Amino acid sequence: MIKKLLFTSICALLGFVYPSFAQQTLKIDSISKRQNNIFINTDTVAVPLIYENPLLMGQNYIYKLRLDSIVKTVPLPYNEYVQQYIDIYAKRKDMFGKMMGLSNYYFPIFEKALKDFNIPQEIKYLTIVESQMNPHAISRVGATGIWQFMFGTGKAYGLKMDNFVDERKDPIQASYAAAQYFRDAYEELGDWLLAIAAYNCGKGNVTRAMDKAGSRDFWEIRQFLPKETRNYVPAFIAAVYVMNYSHHHQITAQACNMFLKTDTVQTNRFVSLIGLAQALNIDEASLFALNPSYKKKIVNGTDDEPKRIVMPKLKDIDYANVYEVLYNTDLDVNMQVIQASTDDVRELRKKEVKTVSSSSVVYHKVTPGQNLTNVANKYGVEVQDLRVWNGLKSKTIVPGQSLKIFAKSVNRLQPSASYLSYKVKSGDTLSEIAEKFNGATVQSIKRDNKLTKAGLQAGMILKISKG
Repeated sequence: MIKKLLFTSICALLGFVYPSFAQQTLKIDSISKRQNNIFINTDTVAVPLIYENPLLMGQNYIYKLRLDSIVKTVPLPYNEYVQQYIDIYAKRKDMFGKMMGLSNYYFPIFEKALKDFNIPQEIKYLTIVESQMNPHAISRVGATGIWQFMFGTGKAYGLKMDNFVDERKDPIQASYAAAQYFRDAYEELGDWLLAIAAYNCGKGNVTRAMDKAGSRDFWEIRQFLPKETRNYVPAFIAAVYVMNYSHHHQITAQACNMFLKTDTVQTNRFVSLIGLAQALNIDEASLFALNPSYKKKIVNGTDDEPKRIVMPKLKDIDYANVYEVLYNTDLDVNMQVIQASTDDVRELRKKEVKTVSSSSVVYHKVTPGQNLTNVANKYGVEVQDLRVWNGLKSKTIVPGQSLKIFAKSVNRLQPSASYLSYKVKSGDTLSEIAEKFNGATVQSIKRDNKLTKAGLQAGMILKISKG
């Protein structure tokens, strides 16, 4: 009996030892194969483990998983370009803390406009890349407002710019214009990342890049896009990531200095925002922040074009004083609306070049009561041209003053007509065409030509209203 137990114990011990020895042999065999450059092995158990870069397997892979987990319509791929911007943005804790605070006020505005045009909600994060949600932001070339509209593009999408208002700074109006732009861009390009790229550099540049690359994939056409646009899409994806995973990067939302609960009224009168702030018993800056598009801090409402006033929703208000400001106060102000000239630096440079190349000059002597707009309308030129030609630092002119007007500009005058014709060229887009004609917008061109989509075919003849 004792012999049987001893024999059983020895067998059990051998059973434990043999697998260990076999495993050691297998490891030695695997190492030997690797040293002899033998990589073909049908036994998957024997394939040696390959240790990936810990950064790629750990931290970076987590970023990819987090981006994939965000519910979205716009693709949010992960790559080295996106990682670079995640690294940059994750360090800007103060900036993104402010963005999180401001988003409590602005995101509901953006979301409503995007929803009304069936645009993906994540497009709202572009405002971080564009302007850091600052309605008064102006780029080096003249792009203005939270959505950074250039003068021509803003005009093409119905935004008004005059001596009283710049609707590029109006969060509501500009958001609806941006939503319309993305609707048209997606119709034409068929891809959300391409539409985002077009928002930065124009649909024409994206179309040309697609032709050069022979592809409709942003990452393949990226090398043919302007340098800023190549980084614009990765920066957008990184902004989406940081805003959704801020807590993983020790970013804390800062308090928003905006009134989050507001009321909106429409007025057909001229209303002083300063007087209204006093009636509401709030700081003037707080009311201006809710109404950033009014240049003179005067709301210029009329019967034909009522204007919006956003006011904080307050409990203790002297309604009698507010009513007095809104309905019974007459302002001593010149109510003439003067359309703004372009502030696109690139266009202004072109005009300066044209000025230098012109030789024939007409001189105009200013008469009492005339202003630059009167003179510009008489000769069919722009107010900005007059200022450039005469070195004027302001729009003020005095009777007897001599203004020079280049004759080539005068000769460009054409008889007025209700409509002009335009033959579509390859690569043309509705927004680019609208920018060419004063008073034209994307909506008016679509309406006048009964277009249901933004796509155009070369050779089409479009009817353009002079507005």
